[in-house]
Amino acid sequence: MREATAADHRAGQALSGRKVLLTGHTGFKGGWLALWLRRLGADICAVALPPCDGAPSLFEAARVGELLDHRIADIGDPAALVPALAGVDAEVIFHLAAQSLVRPSYTDPLGTFQTNVMGTAAIMDAARRMPSLRAIVIVTSDKCYDNREWTWGYRECDPMGGADPYSASKGCAELVADAFRRSYFSGPGAPLVATLRAGNVFGGGDWSVDRLVPDIVRAASTGLPLTIRNPLAIRPWQHVLEPLAGYLQVATALLEGDRSAGGAWNFGPDPAEAVDVGTFARTFVDCWGAGAPDIRYGQEVAAPHEAGVLRLDSTKARTILGWQPRLSFEAAVSLTVDWYKAYLRGGTDMRAYTQRQIDLYTRDTGLVRPVPHPFLESSTEIAACA
Repeated sequence: MREATAADHRAGQALSGRKVLLTGHTGFKGGWLALWLRRLGADICAVALPPCDGAPSLFEAARVGELLDHRIADIGDPAALVPALAGVDAEVIFHLAAQSLVRPSYTDPLGTFQTNVMGTAAIMDAARRMPSLRAIVIVTSDKCYDNREWTWGYRECDPMGGADPYSASKGCAELVADAFRRSYFSGPGAPLVATLRAGNVFGGGDWSVDRLVPDIVRAASTGLPLTIRNPLAIRPWQHVLEPLAGYLQVATALLEGDRSAGGAWNFGPDPAEAVDVGTFARTFVDCWGAGAPDIRYGQEVAAPHEAGVLRLDSTKARTILGWQPRLSFEAAVSLTVDWYKAYLRGGTDMRAYTQRQIDLYTRDTGLVRPVPHPFLESSTEIAACA
């Protein structure tokens, strides 16, 4: 694990006591961000769809709803969103609520556009009526770019696009945010707006359908084999805490009035760690050890289009913000395996466990584990959460 920076302390100073509007807190990435914001002392009002009944979620496992003003609404439905935001006057908005999967967007393209495009427009419009607002952080996706299957990473100045409804909806969300920025948030004293694009994010607590890590965990917990499609597809894999650290750095700069922090930002892994799907799956299974599922490879008939190569260029964030990934690929996988194993064995306080992983990430001590491991140092520190 690479050395932590002073950005963590700076974010705490900027966000402590701040009124935050967070959307998407019942989702995977939003749940992690909610826990990190509370750790920094933020006062959070959160709006999202309810978690799926009967399905596991980070929101339920870590009891996220107990830490914030939890409100339920569909951001794509103005009739539901307006009353849900009644009385909310945030100082900073983190907008993460979205339909976040490529393949379901083929099944429900209209719902995908309604949530990701009109939902973003609705949040931006609500922002116009918050007099205390100083910063707006809109999270989109690495798939917002017009993907030409290039071997080099996409930069923030590259054109938006999308060959599938999900990717197109994220490109549209970027355009919506930019239009609101130029039309309503460009004058002196106006809130500053940034849009953030991250790579393929993984970590403990993701139970989404049709995502690689949840599929591996489900296979491990049921004893069924795992069938991998597109094993040669290259993705910018990164632990969820990596882009969230970048989001917090951008929000901090916006709250400090740094106009250069507005606009678009990429947060991706080191280029050498953008591995293919097959390599990721084998690494994860090897790290899981006993009880890991068997990997099989298969091609679907008439499968929907998915990108073969996708990389991000994070030079801007590294150069201007001083952001950089802190976890090696192997360490990120190990951290994720630890989380799921703690959850599956039962009896673990998953809020404390998740917060401990955040603490370890932000401290200049390196990652630690309760037992020796080929990737990480041995320690009993994290065992206290189990």
